[in-house]
Amino acid sequence: MPCARRHAATSGRSDDGGAGLTMARVRKTKSSKKDLYSGFGDAVDEHEEDADLPKDEAGRRKIKRQYQELLGIRIEKLKGRILNRERINKTIEGIYFICAKCMKVCHSLDDGLTEDPNNVDNQCAKCAKTRTAAA
Repeated sequence: MPCARRHAATSGRSDDGGAGLTMARVRKTKSSKKDLYSGFGDAVDEHEEDADLPKDEAGRRKIKRQYQELLGIRIEKLKGRILNRERINKTIEGIYFICAKCMKVCHSLDDGLTEDPNNVDNQCAKCAKTRTAAA
């Protein structure tokens, strides 16, 4: 009884016995995978400092940082404006905004919000408190 032979995966011959050309695969080294994610090194450090916070608060901090990086110098132009409203559940609404005084990206649940009806002078609770104390 004849014995069947298998061809190597990188063999020059195809299964039908022809002389088809195939290319050998090149293995990627682990160091090249590490280089792909080198830009995310800072994100790991930020995650470690938020580890002691509740999950939702850590998420809001991350989004605030992303807004600051995304807006950059335009924060000064957009100060006092509401950036985004989110529905946390049926009764609670969260609002991301830029405080008109301190020009930081804030969230209404973390930093409080004194909302301006014209959407040009929204302030966090800390800045609104100093304004009322000075008056």
